[in-house]
This record gives sequence, C-alpha cells and structure tokens, in this order.
Amino acid sequence: MFSEAQEVQGRIAGLWVYPVKSCAGMALQKARLGPTGLAWDRHWMVVDAQGAFLTQRSHPRMAWIQPEIGAGHLVLHFPGLEPLRMALQATGAVREVRVWSDTVRAWDMGAEAARWLGQALGTDCALVRCDPAAPRHTSGRWTGGEMSPVHFADSYPLLVLGQAAIDDLNQRLRAAGHAPVDARRFRPNIVIAGLQAHDEDRVDGFDLDDAQGLRLRMAKPCTRCPIPDIDPATAVQGTAVGDAMRAYRQDERVGGAITFGMHAVPQGLSEGAELAVGQRLAGDWQFA
Repeated sequence: MFSEAQEVQGRIAGLWVYPVKSCAGMALQKARLGPTGLAWDRHWMVVDAQGAFLTQRSHPRMAWIQPEIGAGHLVLHFPGLEPLRMALQATGAVREVRVWSDTVRAWDMGAEAARWLGQALGTDCALVRCDPAAPRHTSGRWTGGEMSPVHFADSYPLLVLGQAAIDDLNQRLRAAGHAPVDARRFRPNIVIAGLQAHDEDRVDGFDLDDAQGLRLRMAKPCTRCPIPDIDPATAVQGTAVGDAMRAYRQDERVGGAITFGMHAVPQGLSEGAELAVGQRLAGDWQFA
C-alpha cells in the first residue's frame, strides 16, 4: 500500500499509449489499466505479407503514423494522406501473425487499411488487431514464475521510465554537442517525476496513491534497440542517443546489453483501475 514513509517518492508526469505497435504514441491525462497494460496499448500491429510484425527499426516512417482514439473509432493520420478510420471493436478474417518468436491469432483489418498503410510506408503490409480472448503471455523468468498477459507489446504490460533518466541523458548529449531528446524516443507508458536518475531500476515496485492497493511491480530492465536514435519528428535515424547510452548504460543484469527504463507488471488490480497524471507513487529500495 502507498505510504508517505516509503523510501522513494514520485508522481506520474506522463502517460502514453501506442495503439499501433511501433507507430506514434498518444499522451493522455488519464488511462484505464488492465492486466495487459493501459487501455488500447499495442492493440493493433502492422505486419508484412508473411504476417511478421514491422517496426521503426526497418520502417522509420512508422513514426509519422499518428493514432487518435475517440467516439468509438481508431483514426490513423499520415502526412499527405486522408485519415484512415475504423471502429475500435472492428474484427476481420482470422490470421496468424508473429511477434518475435510468438505466433498468435489476430484479426485482419482489411484491404482498405492495407492500401492506406502501403501508401504510407511504401511496402506490402496489413493492419491486424489483437484478439483479446487470445493474449500472449510474458516470460516468468523475471517475475518469479508469474506470467502476465500482453497483446502486441514486446514483452511486459508496462514500460516505466523516470524523467530524471531522460534529463541525465540530455546532459550527456549536450556535453557532446548534440540536441536533447524527449520521452518519445523511449516509448514509455508511464513517466515518473521526482526520482533520481534511474531510481526505477532500484526499487521492487511502486504503490499508487488513492488506488485501492494497486502496485506496479518492476520486472525486467528494458533492453534498447536502434529506435531511440530515430527522431520522431523527422523519421531520420542518427547515432547520438545510442552512442551516449553505450557509454554508461551497459547492464550486467542482461549480459551487458544497453538498458533504459523498466518493464513492469500491474498487481492488485480492481475493476475500473485508472492512472492519472499527477498521481503520487512510492516504493522501497530493492537490494540484490
């Protein structure tokens, strides 16, 4: 339970959902939280002709696909194209798709969506929606055997990042003559203010104020690929962010890979659980 006596205190400074995997995110003031993460997060995904997922790693123009959710619809925007609009609850032909090593059942969102995405990205692709009744499950390696459901997220339901970690990285970027970056580079769901840099790495979890026992259990360090080097405004990939992180973020917990932020699992969920910007949270130090 949340207590002002806990060792680490902070507040939610940002909430983000990414309705379409690897496309732009939506900043929210409030968001419903369920076992698979924030509502509508990674609920849709772009796949190639063989059903394998696409990301900004190979298609950086996905950063320009801006989702909007409202009035029962998902609307996708892309420069120079008319918006693509579809019902949030739309289903379609069932097909198998691949997320990393997982093969899962999904609904194909049809020919119009495929044509629109093909124009945006310049490749043969399609949009699929997860089947909520057939989620994937996370590895229990980092959670004591507990396996959590997810839709199209890479690994765990939530990604938590302290604003101080971004601020610290930006000091290093400026010192090297590079422009600062913002949270969009790291695609977090929850940005926390009031911490020291990377305190999220060092607590076992965060308890939420006024949330009936809700807890965000820190699970696995988030290993980083080239996506933080892609400018979300221009879709141009550089090297400065990756170079800076390599100088100080090699993490022994994952064999020396670069990490930034923590994957988390919600615990103690109640019906209608919700997170809000400004909400206080607290945790205690975890010592190995």
